Amino acid sequence: MPTAQTAPPVTAFMLIKTTPEWLALTPRERMDAFTTQVVPAIRSKTTGVRSRFYDTEFYSTRVTDVWVWEADDHDAYQHLIDALRETPFWDRYFEIVDLLVGTENGYARTYGLDPVATIVT
Repeated sequence: MPTAQTAPPVTAFMLIKTTPEWLALTPRERMDAFTTQVVPAIRSKTTGVRSRFYDTEFYSTRVTDVWVWEADDHDAYQHLIDALRETPFWDRYFEIVDLLVGTENGYARTYGLDPVATIVT
Protein backbone atom coordinates (compact mmCIF):
# COMPACT_ATOMS: atom_id res chain seq x y z
CA MET A 1 0.00 0.00 0.00
CA PRO A 2 1.51 3.39 -0.98
CA THR A 3 2.25 5.90 1.71
CA ALA A 4 -0.05 8.93 1.80
CA GLN A 5 1.66 12.10 0.70
CA THR A 6 1.24 15.10 2.96
CA ALA A 7 2.00 18.68 2.13
CA PRO A 8 5.10 20.02 3.86
CA PRO A 9 4.55 22.68 6.48
CA VAL A 10 4.89 26.30 5.39
CA THR A 11 7.72 28.25 7.00
CA ALA A 12 7.67 32.04 6.97
CA PHE A 13 10.50 34.31 7.98
CA MET A 14 8.81 37.59 8.86
CA LEU A 15 11.40 40.37 8.84
CA ILE A 16 10.11 43.24 10.94
CA LYS A 17 11.25 46.60 12.29
CA THR A 18 10.02 48.20 15.47
CA THR A 19 8.18 51.51 15.26
CA PRO A 20 8.59 54.49 17.60
CA GLU A 21 5.15 53.69 19.05
CA TRP A 22 6.31 50.20 20.09
CA LEU A 23 9.57 51.51 21.52
CA ALA A 24 7.69 54.12 23.57
CA LEU A 25 6.01 51.30 25.50
CA THR A 26 7.68 49.85 28.57
CA PRO A 27 8.79 46.21 28.36
CA ARG A 28 5.78 45.20 30.50
CA GLU A 29 3.41 47.18 28.23
CA ARG A 30 4.92 45.44 25.20
CA MET A 31 4.30 41.98 26.67
CA ASP A 32 0.78 43.01 27.67
CA ALA A 33 0.11 44.27 24.13
CA PHE A 34 1.19 40.93 22.69
CA THR A 35 -0.78 38.84 25.15
CA THR A 36 -3.97 40.93 25.01
CA GLN A 37 -4.05 42.24 21.42
CA VAL A 38 -2.01 39.94 19.18
CA VAL A 39 -2.13 36.42 20.62
CA PRO A 40 -5.94 36.32 21.08
CA ALA A 41 -6.44 37.44 17.47
CA ILE A 42 -4.18 34.66 16.21
CA ARG A 43 -5.86 32.03 18.38
CA SER A 44 -9.33 33.08 17.26
CA LYS A 45 -8.51 32.97 13.52
CA THR A 46 -6.25 29.96 12.98
CA THR A 47 -4.86 26.70 14.28
CA GLY A 48 -1.75 24.77 13.36
CA VAL A 49 0.75 27.60 13.65
CA ARG A 50 3.87 27.86 15.78
CA SER A 51 6.40 30.66 16.13
CA ARG A 52 9.84 31.66 17.35
CA PHE A 53 11.03 35.22 17.83
CA TYR A 54 14.59 36.45 17.24
CA ASP A 55 16.02 39.83 18.23
CA THR A 56 18.36 41.21 15.57
CA GLU A 57 18.54 44.93 16.34
CA PHE A 58 22.08 44.65 17.66
CA TYR A 59 23.20 43.38 14.22
CA SER A 60 20.90 45.17 11.78
CA THR A 61 19.27 48.57 11.50
CA ARG A 62 16.94 47.60 8.65
CA VAL A 63 15.39 44.63 10.45
CA THR A 64 15.14 44.64 14.25
CA ASP A 65 13.44 41.26 14.70
CA VAL A 66 12.70 38.06 12.82
CA TRP A 67 9.54 36.18 13.63
CA VAL A 68 9.70 32.63 12.28
CA TRP A 69 6.34 30.99 11.71
CA GLU A 70 5.61 27.41 10.84
CA ALA A 71 2.10 26.62 9.66
CA ASP A 72 0.64 23.19 8.99
CA ASP A 73 -0.49 24.32 5.53
CA HIS A 74 -1.06 27.35 3.32
CA ASP A 75 -4.58 27.96 4.67
CA ALA A 76 -3.29 28.15 8.26
CA TYR A 77 -0.59 30.59 7.12
CA GLN A 78 -3.09 32.76 5.26
CA HIS A 79 -5.38 32.87 8.31
CA LEU A 80 -2.39 33.83 10.46
CA ILE A 81 -1.52 36.79 8.23
CA ASP A 82 -5.16 37.88 8.08
CA ALA A 83 -5.30 37.76 11.89
CA LEU A 84 -2.08 39.74 12.32
CA ARG A 85 -3.24 42.42 9.88
CA GLU A 86 -6.24 43.08 12.13
CA THR A 87 -4.04 43.86 15.14
CA PRO A 88 -1.82 46.81 16.04
CA PHE A 89 1.16 44.52 15.40
CA TRP A 90 0.81 45.09 11.67
CA ASP A 91 2.13 48.53 10.60
CA ARG A 92 1.50 50.18 13.96
CA TYR A 93 3.89 48.45 16.37
CA PHE A 94 6.03 46.92 13.61
CA GLU A 95 6.80 47.62 9.99
CA ILE A 96 6.75 44.41 7.94
CA VAL A 97 10.00 44.71 5.98
CA ASP A 98 9.72 41.41 4.13
CA LEU A 99 8.11 37.99 4.20
CA LEU A 100 10.21 35.04 3.05
CA VAL A 101 7.95 32.00 2.75
CA GLY A 102 8.95 28.51 1.75
CA THR A 103 8.90 24.83 2.53
CA GLU A 104 11.87 23.04 4.03
CA ASN A 105 13.75 20.98 1.45
CA GLY A 106 11.17 21.77 -1.24
CA TYR A 107 13.62 21.04 -4.05
CA ALA A 108 14.46 17.60 -2.64
CA ARG A 109 10.76 16.82 -2.15
CA THR A 110 9.93 17.79 -5.73
CA TYR A 111 12.58 15.54 -7.21
CA GLY A 112 12.45 12.70 -4.67
CA LEU A 113 15.99 13.39 -3.47
CA ASP A 114 17.49 13.25 -0.02
CA PRO A 115 17.59 16.69 1.58
CA VAL A 116 20.89 18.50 1.69
CA ALA A 117 21.63 19.68 5.19
CA THR A 118 24.64 20.28 7.35
CA ILE A 119 24.82 18.29 10.55
CA VAL A 120 27.46 19.13 13.10
CA THR A 121 28.40 16.31 15.44
